[in-house]
Amino acid sequence: MPEIGEVARIVHYIRQYLVGKTLAVVKAQHDENVFGKVGTSAAEFEKALTGKKILDAKQQGKYFWIEMSSPPHPLCHFGMAGWFNIKGVETAYYKPTKAAANKWPPNYWKFSFETKEEPDQPIVEAAFVDFRRFARVRLMNCPAEELRKTTPLKENGPDPVIDKDILTVEWLAEMCARKRLPIKAMLLNQANISGIGNWVGDEIMYDAKIHPEQYSNTLSTAQIAQLHKSIHYVCSLAVATKADSSQFPEEWLFKHRWTKGKKDSANRLPNGAKIVFMTVGGRTSAVVPSVQKKTGKVAGDVKEEDKVDSEMDGALDDGARRDEKKLPAKDKKATKKAEVEEVELKEESGPGTKATKRSSRARMSDAVAEEKMTPATTGTAPNSKKRRIVARQEPESNGVEATAAKTEPAANEPEETEAEPESPSAKKRRPVAKPSVKVPDVKKKPQKVTSNPEPFAATKGASGGRRRSARVSGAGA
Repeated sequence: MPEIGEVARIVHYIRQYLVGKTLAVVKAQHDENVFGKVGTSAAEFEKALTGKKILDAKQQGKYFWIEMSSPPHPLCHFGMAGWFNIKGVETAYYKPTKAAANKWPPNYWKFSFETKEEPDQPIVEAAFVDFRRFARVRLMNCPAEELRKTTPLKENGPDPVIDKDILTVEWLAEMCARKRLPIKAMLLNQANISGIGNWVGDEIMYDAKIHPEQYSNTLSTAQIAQLHKSIHYVCSLAVATKADSSQFPEEWLFKHRWTKGKKDSANRLPNGAKIVFMTVGGRTSAVVPSVQKKTGKVAGDVKEEDKVDSEMDGALDDGARRDEKKLPAKDKKATKKAEVEEVELKEESGPGTKATKRSSRARMSDAVAEEKMTPATTGTAPNSKKRRIVARQEPESNGVEATAAKTEPAANEPEETEAEPESPSAKKRRPVAKPSVKVPDVKKKPQKVTSNPEPFAATKGASGGRRRSARVSGAGA
């Protein structure tokens, strides 16, 4: 994506070749992404600019605009791959192919200018291109001096080169303190600072010796001072050289970062320092770990208490069983009781009646609370049960289960909790009866019967081994 230096390059060429000239022909081909998404059309663009004189070209970060003799003024953003070509002039910061350089109008053009022929001034042709269609072209119907106070420019942060009086150390320190995000992500956000893109951001981080993942609010006073210095240094040099990488210092990361993914690439600086790549702020970042140390919290440091439990409160089955494994023996007993009570509740409701279903955690909590609140009975044997286990009878009639009946003690039968203490030898001899709960049978879906049912048979495969083939036998076969 063209960044602050590349945009400055285009502003330079517009001033050199188009300022002071009148637009005799303006053509535009409508693109709903480039024009339509910002409320402009190709027809409006042509009508608004034809016959007007270009007075100047200016920029704020990644935006640039052409100041006309009267409003409206075209405001442009290159997006990911937009550019501004001038016929016969190498405006690109990279060398285009010979075929592309000779073709006019160029491929993927969105609008084009042709200046009026005047004495001693040749005709100049220019075109705005964008093959990825992320660029945006607006018509700003306001005085030129009010452009930076109008949307979208007013929502963007200060430009590091033209707004040095705003982007001070104090301003940057306050910005870092009230943000809690990776420092590079903060710089890439155009609402904070205009013009810093991916490669400029990496160069700033490397020059400032700050890890790009470190949170902005963890930077020390010395780090913020160095960061401020690096922002102005890198951005000013990128603009002054018009993003011509041949003029960049040899020690810049830019000179050595583009070998990623290439065969036999070393990914190292001339001094041997290794370059690694990671994603920060949604962009691939080049980092030199030996220089850019982590001195505070970085992206990915998450506190355990901040993690959100993704299990639903009403989840039974697997979730309840996982919880049950972690419970002590006493609480497991209460959990089993809760499951028994649920079966009883379903049976007592009867067919055709909706039984209220409670969550496993609610039943477990009630059962544990009841277990703890039940007082011990005086005179009970040390190992005897504190409560009776209610036995249930489940007679069957004509294949349909009858309603479960609970057995109650006879009037003259003493309560189990009031039984006389037994001797230790008697306890050893007496078998302990384990209550069993019969869960109602679930009706199984009838199995599909083949037209020619056969019993299980073992057949010999082609390899000589034995393989089993199964067929489902029908009920009436």
